[in-house]
Amino acid sequence: MIYITENKININEVLDFVQDSGAGAIDVFIGTVRNKTSEKKVVRLEYEAYDKMAIKQMEEIVNQALSQWNILKYAVVHRKGILQIGEAAVIVAVATPHRQAAFEACKYIIDTIKDNVPIWKKEIYEDGEIWVAAHP
Repeated sequence: MIYITENKININEVLDFVQDSGAGAIDVFIGTVRNKTSEKKVVRLEYEAYDKMAIKQMEEIVNQALSQWNILKYAVVHRKGILQIGEAAVIVAVATPHRQAAFEACKYIIDTIKDNVPIWKKEIYEDGEIWVAAHP
């Protein structure tokens, strides 16, 4: 499961999707909208994406992870549009037979997505806004 949506992410649906009887571990990363960045109050976030390319790149990233770890099931869901404080912006879930592989694969997927996928984040503050690099 890989997709981009303007709707709220249904975390339970994602968790249900990655359930597998062979999994001894499911690792989940949920990126949420926080209310402050560098002491500036964040009002909301806005995400934009080049959907077709972003999905293709996320598929390539997951395929790289599949070649490195014994992943039984996975899910990657990213929001776009306007997100409010506390909402989930991205979720990566990985089911593997053992916990170490689940931790490593999940970390690899989210870190590589943030570095490479054409999804852009704008932070809206009380006194302005700024497009934010993934890893400034």
